[in-house]
Amino acid sequence: MKKILFILTTGLLFATGCTKLEEGVYDQQVASQFYASPEGIKGALADLYNEIRGDWGGKGYAGADRGWYDINEVSTDEMMIPTRNTGDWDDGGVWRDFYQHKWTANHPFLDNTWNWLYRGVFKANQAVELLTKAKAPASGIAEAKVYRAFLYYLLMDGWGDVPFYTENNLPVDKIQQKPRSFVYDWVVTELEANVPLLSPNKGGEFYSRINKWTGYTILAKVYLNAKVYSGTPQWEKAAKACDSIILKGGYSLHPNYLEIFGDVNPEDESIYSLYINANTAPRNIIGIRTLRAEQGNAEFGFSTWGGSTCHQDFYDKYDDADLRKAQWVVGQQPGGITYTKEISSLTAAGPFEGARNIKYKPVAPYNGGAASNDFVVYRYADVLLMKAEALFNIGNTGGAKLIIDQVRARAGLPALAADPTLNEILDERGRELCWEGHRRQDLIRFGKFTVARDFKPASPQHVTVFPIPTSAINANKNLKQNKGY
Repeated sequence: MKKILFILTTGLLFATGCTKLEEGVYDQQVASQFYASPEGIKGALADLYNEIRGDWGGKGYAGADRGWYDINEVSTDEMMIPTRNTGDWDDGGVWRDFYQHKWTANHPFLDNTWNWLYRGVFKANQAVELLTKAKAPASGIAEAKVYRAFLYYLLMDGWGDVPFYTENNLPVDKIQQKPRSFVYDWVVTELEANVPLLSPNKGGEFYSRINKWTGYTILAKVYLNAKVYSGTPQWEKAAKACDSIILKGGYSLHPNYLEIFGDVNPEDESIYSLYINANTAPRNIIGIRTLRAEQGNAEFGFSTWGGSTCHQDFYDKYDDADLRKAQWVVGQQPGGITYTKEISSLTAAGPFEGARNIKYKPVAPYNGGAASNDFVVYRYADVLLMKAEALFNIGNTGGAKLIIDQVRARAGLPALAADPTLNEILDERGRELCWEGHRRQDLIRFGKFTVARDFKPASPQHVTVFPIPTSAINANKNLKQNKGY
């Protein structure tokens, strides 16, 4: 990845280094030749992929904190960061506000995430323009366009009606806010047109890049949530997008569940993963943030942070025979500490209260602020469960059962005794995909996001979309705040 970033710098020097007027045509020719080459395509895309890896200040899809990952996890029933009775993790109430759905338009997590997503849109627009002008191969242009569609999908999922632009020649205060249904239609059109053009290659230089199978997974996600975004369900189209991966992608369920989340995600199951190296390619703090300092010192030689956990209600969704339960640790641990599954308070929890998750148990190289676990964005088990849900909703409950039973078998569980209910499908998604960034979207789709749970009363319906950040409204008076905020 560092090599790709170096190529990007070189390419920009070629494109802009000559300043004499008579050399302008020559500059254009050099840039065109460069961005039409395989090296030029990598260069045009490099800064996009640098943005998607997690780092401080809310940068990235996942890895570090206070950004996209946290707004989609801490707002759900599967992750809680309570203030401890030692004073740890108070942070002015930012974590409690998210768990209890009390965020405002000034919440820093929302500002961070909004800025990251629109920085990505700007860079994606640049890449599309560079590659299109250079008449680069269709697969390269499609990769930039699908990346941009992915960002707009995340924006409409989080905020509904959002500012929309595909060229960077507009001042901020001239960009118009588009309805969620408009953005949905545009995202679908872009994906349907460009995903078939993407490379089918996996691994090697395509590890951590958006290939055809990643594109179809994004399309399946968009169609799975179509009723939320547009008011019209698209279950058949969601199932068809899943079939494009199931029938042609060559993926399977990796035999060992916890092996999926180490330093390199296994390519039999991992469809799209973020390359992370604590020394060179930002960070993964998910495992560091959950374990207490005593355990971190005993196992890794540095103090881990003891923050994120889950309430016992979510922990109790796992049967004792479920092999996936091993990702949650309770009881005595290295360092002479003992975790309990119970949490007594959101504002004054004991330091050892709450089960801890070792799905992303730190792998080397690591230090007190970063581990090197690659983060899996999409994987085959999710595709299977998406298809099962789609089949259920078109009346094929038996087909849904057969698929869910595959996932349960890998977890060491027997087949379902009968066709699944919607609640059983949601619970299976929770057990399989917890702490992977999908839960908020799933709960909204199933109508469960706003319900009361421990330490959180029922929420008003408007919290299913976030408020437009105050800073964005101040910069662009065309923006209208979402209802309820």
